[in-house]
Amino acid sequence: MDTTDVDEAGGRNEESAHKSQLAQRVRARRVEIDAFLDRARPRNSRLAVTSVVSSALAAVLTGAPAVGGDELAGAAQKMLGLGQESAIWRTLCLLALAASVIAGVCTNLTRSQNTAARIGIAETANAELDNLETQLELGQLRLDAALKLYQQSTAKVTFIDEDLAPRR
Repeated sequence: MDTTDVDEAGGRNEESAHKSQLAQRVRARRVEIDAFLDRARPRNSRLAVTSVVSSALAAVLTGAPAVGGDELAGAAQKMLGLGQESAIWRTLCLLALAASVIAGVCTNLTRSQNTAARIGIAETANAELDNLETQLELGQLRLDAALKLYQQSTAKVTFIDEDLAPRR
């Protein structure tokens, strides 16, 4: 038996083992990305819906007195049993203020955390890693090319590592 045949077979086995390790890392990273997406998507949706509803409520609360005028104020005063007409105006203004603040906070939380962009980036990286995993399983990539693709995909989602860090 030629020693080069043994070396080639040993090298192929070693590369196969490394590909298997990389495939395990790819799967583990995809689990982390999925966990991030499972948290981020609903949170982003809740913030967006809360912002829209609060904005609409603020508009209704500030617009109602302008449209309804004294008749609305009088009806609301009687319905709520308030002694002074000015109390209804103050109440509407305070409610409108609260709704507006809630809308602003939700909008700014979404923007400051760049949630929508992060979700898109994570989805793209997850799809790339899925493709890489398939190519590794089918033996369609050399190890060096697979490593390069893995590094490129995971470099996009370093923010997920920050999200998974334990809270202090």
